[in-house]
Amino acid sequence: MKKLIFIATLIVCCVCLCFAINSNAKNIQEVHAMVQAIHWLGHDCFKIANDVVIYTDPFNIKKQDNADIILITHEHFDHCSPDDIKKIQTKDTVIVAPADCVGKLSGTVKTIKPHETITAKGITIQAVPAYNTNKQFHPKAKGWVGYIITIQNTRIYIAGDTDFIPEMKSLQNIDIALLPVSGTYVMTAEEAAQAAMAIKPNIAIPMHYGSIVGTIADAKKFEKLLQGKVEVAIKEIE
Repeated sequence: MKKLIFIATLIVCCVCLCFAINSNAKNIQEVHAMVQAIHWLGHDCFKIANDVVIYTDPFNIKKQDNADIILITHEHFDHCSPDDIKKIQTKDTVIVAPADCVGKLSGTVKTIKPHETITAKGITIQAVPAYNTNKQFHPKAKGWVGYIITIQNTRIYIAGDTDFIPEMKSLQNIDIALLPVSGTYVMTAEEAAQAAMAIKPNIAIPMHYGSIVGTIADAKKFEKLLQGKVEVAIKEIE
């Protein structure tokens, strides 16, 4: 009897292990598919083209488009640009932004603070802190944000303009992390790599280089520092 119980327990464990492995493999496939839906338009501007079209910090937009949601991290001109927003905004577009951006915006605007969560167009949008720790370009007191958005069970973290801050260590179940790497106003490549190690995403995508500050060398350094630790996808500007 004991032998039968042992065998039955072993079979159950094997089935559970296989299910866990298959579930993880499926999740990784979903994450890679989502990475393909993320298009980098330069600086911190991304277009996430899924059932709902999401833009982050539109800046230097080259083509007219229809955005369902626009996420603004803070009010600096290269992140909250009314002229660029107009190129992708429709009467149905929902803009999510900190309160100090509202004066620049029109249409449907939802204000948000760090640690708040809202839903727009069926997408869960969580605001998280974004600030500098050793420089004064993005003070914590401003209440500027990064975002965690959930699309089809994939959690995407958009860091915004930030240093490697303690709150990043508390982020959980991040599948894709978009992290600034250029230094000067944000994290350096080394600091961004440390952040990625703390966040533990399935895939990290470097940003905030190649425009106002930083070069592809920063992205390459970030990738090299994370080799064998966190997968890095360097996007080409579209």
